[in-house]
Amino acid sequence: MKDKTYEILEHTADIAVRIKAQDLKELFKNAGLAIFQISSRKQFAKNKSHIDLSIKLKADDLEQLFINWLNELLSLSATHNLVFYNIKINKLGGNNLEAIAIGNDMGNYKVYTEIKAATYHQLKIEETKEGWSAEVIFDV
Repeated sequence: MKDKTYEILEHTADIAVRIKAQDLKELFKNAGLAIFQISSRKQFAKNKSHIDLSIKLKADDLEQLFINWLNELLSLSATHNLVFYNIKINKLGGNNLEAIAIGNDMGNYKVYTEIKAATYHQLKIEETKEGWSAEVIFDV
């Protein structure tokens, strides 16, 4: 099994997460997948088909793009009753993002925690010696 690309940090009421990646595209992918890895586990095989959803976003800066991205995934998950298990970041630059989120029917999963939103509170995105790192708090 691949090492986790995120770790859960101590936080009183919500879920705080630190995500690591080698580059910015991988950071966005890992952060998006972390939401669904934290909140649910696949347990059933009722519907094996998957759905691909195209996502295009623009923002004023990197932080806004990051939060908009995570909240868009949450919104699409709720709207389409999906859990996303894979993400392909096709374009990321100039505060624009184009991606494909790949999901299964939520009926195949046991949901443990409902994540309502990604927040700006204590948001930190930085380039490190090892690549990129982000800290984000999810409202539950």
